Amino acid sequence: MSMSSAPALAGSRHHLLWLNEAGWARLLAGGGDARQQATLQHWQRMRWPLIVRRRDVEASDEEICVGIALPPDPQGNKPRIALRVRADEVASSRAPFLLRDIVAARLSGLPAAWQTGLTELQEHMARAGIALSVFGSLAWQAVTAQAYLRSSSDIDLLFQPRSQSQLEAGVRLLAWQAMFLPLDGEIVFPDGAAVSWKEWRQVAVLGSHPEGQVLVKRPASVALERVGALRASLPQEQTCDA
Repeated sequence: MSMSSAPALAGSRHHLLWLNEAGWARLLAGGGDARQQATLQHWQRMRWPLIVRRRDVEASDEEICVGIALPPDPQGNKPRIALRVRADEVASSRAPFLLRDIVAARLSGLPAAWQTGLTELQEHMARAGIALSVFGSLAWQAVTAQAYLRSSSDIDLLFQPRSQSQLEAGVRLLAWQAMFLPLDGEIVFPDGAAVSWKEWRQVAVLGSHPEGQVLVKRPASVALERVGALRASLPQEQTCDA
């Protein structure tokens, strides 16, 4: 699970960012209540990353919007801390963890049925040439080894299809495995447009209408867009690398 030495992709949603000392110093000097201060100090001490979120409307071009999610409290609420950092405060960054790495790591604390189901999902996706990534509670638990996951938690997955045929195959496999696991997550198209795979399946597959619309999340906006246009952003078949 390597990190990039340069924050070139630091602004992409769900990416992990590690701050330099100047970044932590500025965040800690920025105020906040006692709980937030204690959390930030603990995060710095443990050298844990922040995760990129959608941009705030009022954020400047030089700022990257990030956040921390804490493990759920006894009532199931997951406290979150929204922050902003500057690009020159990012020491390193990386894309979300791949599902295959999470499966191989055999994380402790997962609900009993998940390890087998995730292994099976990874095997089917690998045969289809698809590499899924993880975000949300599963990613936070992988990063911190804290108890983020419960039996009622969702498994948030990122699916970045490289062709229309791979899009169809991946959604079909996700829908099948969702009968056995609480799968959720997003399809991410080449330009960064992110769509709930469940909503995509409902509108684009079961609805089967190119004029149908889905809710699309982009780094700084959310809007309804046509499934036909999103599908057309992918080649029909995956091209072979030279």
